[in-house]
Amino acid sequence: MSKLNIGIILGSTREGRLSPQVGEWVKQIADARGDANYEIVDIADYKLPLLGEADATEQATAWNTKLASLDGFVFIVQEYNHSISASLKNALDYAREAWNNKAAGIVSYGSVGGARAAEHLRGILGELSVADVRVHPALSLFTDFENGTFKPADLHLTNLNGMLDQVLSWSGALKTIRS
Repeated sequence: MSKLNIGIILGSTREGRLSPQVGEWVKQIADARGDANYEIVDIADYKLPLLGEADATEQATAWNTKLASLDGFVFIVQEYNHSISASLKNALDYAREAWNNKAAGIVSYGSVGGARAAEHLRGILGELSVADVRVHPALSLFTDFENGTFKPADLHLTNLNGMLDQVLSWSGALKTIRS
């Protein structure tokens, strides 16, 4: 069986965001496993306007094509006002079928590990027919970042690898019903 394609979705577009650092950490650990093809998918690259406010046919087509090429996802989610970022919600809404019957893991960060944002994302993923896995690395802004630089505690490796194990298992199983 060929390797699964897993997208590491950066869930923010704002300047000075920390998600690229977290995404690179996830990708580095994931790539070292050698068990799937991992790639960072930055929603900022797709320049999606607010849904319904402009003709975004070109951007939406590119976004949906990218998502359709992936078998599963790892969302890098930061907590903004107890929820996910508006840019991530907008990007989620720009696709429907491209999300369906795939698995996702969540790596979150914030003052309480981004737990509230992760829980909001789980509800949205359920509506999009994405099976989110239970294991969830939750990073603290107080202990895993130093002056804007990501410095994760070693203890997060156990959860990250456990989450990746689940994403791959579920992504492989769900691929059989999409074929």
